[in-house]
Amino acid sequence: MKVAHGPHDPGNIHRVMATLLIVHHTPSPALHALFDAVMSGATDDRIEGVEVVARPALSASAVDVLGAHGYVLGTPANLGYMSGALKHFFDQIYYPCLEATQRRPYGLYIHGNEDTTGAVRAIETITTGLQWERAQEPVAVLGQPSREHLDACWELGAAIAAGLTL
Repeated sequence: MKVAHGPHDPGNIHRVMATLLIVHHTPSPALHALFDAVMSGATDDRIEGVEVVARPALSASAVDVLGAHGYVLGTPANLGYMSGALKHFFDQIYYPCLEATQRRPYGLYIHGNEDTTGAVRAIETITTGLQWERAQEPVAVLGQPSREHLDACWELGAAIAAGLTL
């Protein structure tokens, strides 16, 4: 968490909240359940000092990315690749954010019916190019999400959010 000094603060100190940006493409009930679990973890009352902002991948912008201190990405795996919406997001933010967001933490949750390997690899290639740091192992879900998958997504959201307070 950052500390800023200002003339109107008691003791001239106020806290500036960290921002967690959740960029997601949520077209299915399974992805909606995973997204809800990530949001629940990220917004847990025990985590203080973090503002959580969720944006659909098609409307998230470079301004959103530049204003955030960490990221959680959520997507379906479509034919062995990330969704077109998440790819569009990366296409829009890559060069405007390339230098300014290096070393920021990110996490990933992904849902597929048969395989998520190619989609995870593609996202890791792009985030490596951006020099973002993976803070948690990706949560990759095949088929209907189980209680363990939902718990892993809750933990993903909570861990990335809590990590921003350190």
